[in-house]
Amino acid sequence: MAWFDTILSPIMWVVAWIMVHAHSAFVALGMDPSGWSWILSIVVLVVAIRILLIPLFVRQIRASRGMQIVQPEIQKLQKKYKGKTDPASRQAMQQEMMAIYRSAGTNPFASCLPILAQSPIFFALFRVLYQLPQIASGDRSPIGPLDARLAGEAENSTLFGAPLSSFFLMPDATAQVRIVTVILILAMSATQFLTQRQLTMKNMPASALDNPMARQQKMLMYIFPVIFAVTGVNFPIGVLIYWTTTNLWSMGQQFYVIRNNPAPGSEAERAMLERKARKAARKGTTLEDGTNGQGGVAVLEAEAVARGQRQQPLGKNRAKRSGVRPVAPGSSLEDDVIEDAVVVEDAPIEDAILEDKPGTISPKSPRKKKR
Repeated sequence: MAWFDTILSPIMWVVAWIMVHAHSAFVALGMDPSGWSWILSIVVLVVAIRILLIPLFVRQIRASRGMQIVQPEIQKLQKKYKGKTDPASRQAMQQEMMAIYRSAGTNPFASCLPILAQSPIFFALFRVLYQLPQIASGDRSPIGPLDARLAGEAENSTLFGAPLSSFFLMPDATAQVRIVTVILILAMSATQFLTQRQLTMKNMPASALDNPMARQQKMLMYIFPVIFAVTGVNFPIGVLIYWTTTNLWSMGQQFYVIRNNPAPGSEAERAMLERKARKAARKGTTLEDGTNGQGGVAVLEAEAVARGQRQQPLGKNRAKRSGVRPVAPGSSLEDDVIEDAVVVEDAPIEDAILEDKPGTISPKSPRKKKR
């Protein structure tokens, strides 16, 4: 594996540098140099890497959403060129397919960017943790600032009795190592499943869920936990901590993006519209206070006043339909109604509200002469 370490050496140096400085910060806060300070330094490594990968993550969300939305058009294109295997037809199909992707603003390779970007970091952390015993004993040279003393402290750090560099299939693995490994594998698989389900089931329109790509993603959603269970027994405890933590970060980050920027027609968009409707209803409830059940009228009157419009009087027929008691003759409010009526008569035609009842002649229609 010397050639592999040579390729990963720059990334291994960066990983070791972040972990060592995070460990020094936790020790300065009073934590045990050989305790949880190294476990938390792995968490800090995850946070630092994921912050740098936020732009790629957003592109992944949009690309995955766009890929499923354009699947109906891709299927039509595939049916169009079905049975045509000549090079010209295949090239034309590829060009039309890329044109569909460009029109939708998506790229079939963009959804793989975060995974591809994290893979070197993942393997670099794997090699750093794997070589901790050799660095601590002096059989291997330090990796950046990770010298023999710090490697010994990291080697002595444990998670519920399981050293960070231990793994399930190691020859001298204890029961604690195996139990902690199984728990971390289950947590890692569950968070991966929930993250994938959140992306494919809640942020896709119903029309995009019934296509080959969506069915493939649903199948992978169940296959990945099995793959993690098979391969996870070969990874050190520290790598499993990194993997579980990055899955938790992905799940929370994806939840925030989907909640605030859902795909059109998806379940997430419906939930967002319901939240906005409830928020608007709460604002309406505030305006209804003190209106004795006539909340809708109060809201309309408040909006009219806010726009600077004058509240127009209601005729008897409209008053009955609106549930408003008409003004009795001779009452103190009659003069106000008469004044409002005068204002309506003097107002321009487009501002006047005309009663829609028999016998009313439109101001714009000329009177017919009686014969």
